[in-house]
Amino acid sequence: MPRNQKSTLTAIALATSMASGLALADVTIGVVLPLTGPASGLGIPMANEMKLWPQTIAGEKLNVIVLDDATDPTNGVKNARRLVSDDKVDLLIGSAATPVGIAVAGVAFETETPQLVASPTPLQPGKDFWSFRLPQSTAVMSYAVVEHMKKQGVKTVGFLGYTDSYGESWLKEFTAVAEKAGIKVIASERFARTDTGATAQALKLVSTQPDAILIAASGSGAAMPQKAVVERGYKGKIYQTHAAATRDLMRVGGKDIDGAYVVSGPVIAPEQLPDSNPSKKLALDYVQKYEKSYGPGSRNQFAAHSYDAQIILEKIIPMALKKAKPGTKEFRSALRDALETMGRTPLSQGVMNWTKDDHWGYTNETGVIVKVVNGDWKVE
Repeated sequence: MPRNQKSTLTAIALATSMASGLALADVTIGVVLPLTGPASGLGIPMANEMKLWPQTIAGEKLNVIVLDDATDPTNGVKNARRLVSDDKVDLLIGSAATPVGIAVAGVAFETETPQLVASPTPLQPGKDFWSFRLPQSTAVMSYAVVEHMKKQGVKTVGFLGYTDSYGESWLKEFTAVAEKAGIKVIASERFARTDTGATAQALKLVSTQPDAILIAASGSGAAMPQKAVVERGYKGKIYQTHAAATRDLMRVGGKDIDGAYVVSGPVIAPEQLPDSNPSKKLALDYVQKYEKSYGPGSRNQFAAHSYDAQIILEKIIPMALKKAKPGTKEFRSALRDALETMGRTPLSQGVMNWTKDDHWGYTNETGVIVKVVNGDWKVE
């Protein structure tokens, strides 16, 4: 049996056992994550953190059903539809892979099911009516990168990113923010998530001699393009996006990753944040609990999105329960309304404040730049 198929069947079997004996008042959360495939380094930590969630919220049993999308939008749609139609979930979470997150958002919109997207998913205006992002937007993180580049004297940038929606979003948002700061993108190259090399793209970028190169990739997949430009002799500054803020980047990239600048939420190195940072206490709590369960250094900003999702659920479920019972269309609508009106909410990844007109929620002050120094993070 193929690995992906086996993993999916295992997840479905687990989901069935977890969902058995559902009572009317049980709150059911359907989760679509890449547990296999190129983005598995993002999905697995999220699923791991969900295992630490409480069994009840607001006195109601919490049923969590996790399915593997295998980093495939087609699987994401199939899983999301199954969760909505068969399992009658009250809310969807996922995916951590941007192309799959977009696909799941389509199901959320069509079925009027609230969704917490686990990737910085760009959606057409209005199509995110039921979708709220857990990660910071590419625009917010681009702001942090550009501010750091300004301090470093960067004037020209080469871009190397995925061919999919994640890469496209970063190229578009970063270019707009950079141009306002007088920084010019002088060359851009793309590669697929499944590519095993980027030598040709690296050669072209290095030949343009930019002051810095921005790589838009995720998890361990972000190591390959950086190794490619370093091996081509590039000596300038290299920046990575928040999807690369995992130890898989350093594990796979080794010494070639040393010196890279990575934009992230506060959870990567909360010990180094000032006490005035509103996310420090929560980020430290997340790190302590996660690393107690999964080992020192296992912290991961994608797992932190699951930690933040718990905080959000603990806030919105009591609000929705005042209006309707779980398992109903009215309860799903009440959860959506609660997300939009829950107000300023400190999370481990920043301060969230979704509104009717903003389903991203984070401000420009959210992004933190960390530098890879001797295989560890150092806040800049």
